[in-house]
Amino acid sequence: MTTLTDRPRAALLVIDVQNGVVSGAHDRDRVVATIAGLVDRARAADVPVVWVQHRSDHLPADSEQWRIVPELSRRDDEPLVHKAYGDSFEDTDLESVLAAARVGRLVVTGAQTDACVRSTLHGAFTRGYDATLVADAHTTEDLSAYGAPPPAQVIAHTNLYWSFQTAPGRTAGTVDAAEVDFAA
Repeated sequence: MTTLTDRPRAALLVIDVQNGVVSGAHDRDRVVATIAGLVDRARAADVPVVWVQHRSDHLPADSEQWRIVPELSRRDDEPLVHKAYGDSFEDTDLESVLAAARVGRLVVTGAQTDACVRSTLHGAFTRGYDATLVADAHTTEDLSAYGAPPPAQVIAHTNLYWSFQTAPGRTAGTVDAAEVDFAA
């Protein structure tokens, strides 16, 4: 149970599913389709969908690379958080967006597994949120040329270690998209 008082709601967090982030991502089409299904389910359950969009020298604001992939569409009434750092909470309005919606539990999806997804999970958890990673709804690019494991191993390792996260008064873990329960 979250340590954030009076925050009974869950939210679906969609991190950096942008053209320039996922263009070469592992299993891109399946992951994006899985996220789209979760977005539909969250909307049907009246669960907030919060979109996170990264900007950098490689993802300049308003460029094609910066845009959310065409398979996903954000509704005008859904929050959009702009960020410039890995952790979606760092120097953004994400905390105030979640507080206004009384959200204490995050269901996390997106890209890249070994960067922004992981940073945001840890950022949420240390700030008192319950944080569930959707095991089959995050991805990363192949950085093995730089010494990283292949993307499937990065994803598997992140799912493994996040399934064992613990801290007083908070829950963490992984779940497949088919098992996501926004009401739990």
